[in-house]
Amino acid sequence: MRFVKLPYAPSDVEAQKSDLLRDLWYRFSGKEKQVNVNQVEEHIIMKNIVIFGAPGSGKGTQSDKLIEKYGLEHISTGDVLRSEIKRGTDLGKTAQGFIDQGQLIPDDLMVSILASVYDSFGRAHKGVIFDGFPRTIPQAEALKQMLAERGDKVAAMLELDVPEDELMKRLILRGQMSGRADDNEETIKKRLVVYHSQTQPLIEWYKQEGLHHHIDGLGELDRIFSDICKVVDNL
Repeated sequence: MRFVKLPYAPSDVEAQKSDLLRDLWYRFSGKEKQVNVNQVEEHIIMKNIVIFGAPGSGKGTQSDKLIEKYGLEHISTGDVLRSEIKRGTDLGKTAQGFIDQGQLIPDDLMVSILASVYDSFGRAHKGVIFDGFPRTIPQAEALKQMLAERGDKVAAMLELDVPEDELMKRLILRGQMSGRADDNEETIKKRLVVYHSQTQPLIEWYKQEGLHHHIDGLGELDRIFSDICKVVDNL
């Protein structure tokens, strides 16, 4: 265990039990207190994670497991949009207007909605999984700016890599089990084309940011999650 010396001047015994970060307020006093460095880091590090992959790559399943193990919050763009529209918020009404006109939600509006949800978690959360966003490089840049304005950042981008033939099998099976009309072979092929042409360039962008982590998404569920945990544990 490693310790550092920090100035400390509590007024009473209870003050000594206060949040470690408050101790930094006393840094100009003439007294010192030993503080565990690891304890301080636990208070200030947020593990914001972008989980990334083609349709059927297992993002939802792995997100659920991350939430259970690490206590992370979760933002799924589809769920967020439906929630905002259902609650009739100003952002939801604006989004509904674009949808009714058959238009895509503008990036700035989507980021505003995500920022609203992100802020609702307060400042004590352990981190957020961004699922389904960003999908393009401009969206990644907007997310980076939104977090930077709050003194936060993306800690890692996890790419779940699954061969296309396996993706087809998974999505067709999902369609048969759930009855989802969009999980048919023709539609799936179109979705994968969109993914490869518009979204996959994000991999290179996050590599340049030094945040990309490749995860082999083919194989046993527990092995895949173990590989993910190795990344998260080292953030």
